[in-house]
Amino acid sequence: MERPVRLAILASGSGSNTASIMRYFADEENVEVAFVGCNRPPERAGIYERTRALGLETTRFTKSDLVEGRLLETLQNAHIDWVILAGFLMHMPPAFVQAFTGRMLNIHPALLPKFGGQGMYGMHVHEAVIAAGEKESGMTVHWVTEAYDEGGIVFQASCEVNLDDTPQDLANRVMQLEHTYYPRTIAACIESVNA
Repeated sequence: MERPVRLAILASGSGSNTASIMRYFADEENVEVAFVGCNRPPERAGIYERTRALGLETTRFTKSDLVEGRLLETLQNAHIDWVILAGFLMHMPPAFVQAFTGRMLNIHPALLPKFGGQGMYGMHVHEAVIAAGEKESGMTVHWVTEAYDEGGIVFQASCEVNLDDTPQDLANRVMQLEHTYYPRTIAACIESVNA
């Protein structure tokens, strides 16, 4: 029997998307979450507790580990097939992008190409959407390239922006979409590449 497709998830924050991906693939024989990494220390990121509760320790790494290629080497030594970015805020170096071209996905909390690019993450996105008077927002799954949020769009799901929404209200609604659709989209991409 072929070994499962091995995923690495990289995140910078609370890890809610990481947890939803881990739960989605928990009973899947063909795909396993084999590595979770975070660039922030445990006291600044909730992901460590979330993944521990699901049976996988999160690995801490630094910006220099990413930039100087040590993280890439770690993932290659662990036979990682796909890299999934889930609230990961660092820019991916060219060598890393090239190593996982066509096998690295990111999620963005808006309907790209609107409200993307450097500095557009987390609550900054939802504040900008509301300030612009947008009628809808949502989430985008896209391929990772060397430019922030510019890779080909794989999947989008939208929700209404209500007149009385706070950024947090909108964030909660978008996060529900992310948790629902990001794992499914990852699964569909893996299936189409491996078909």
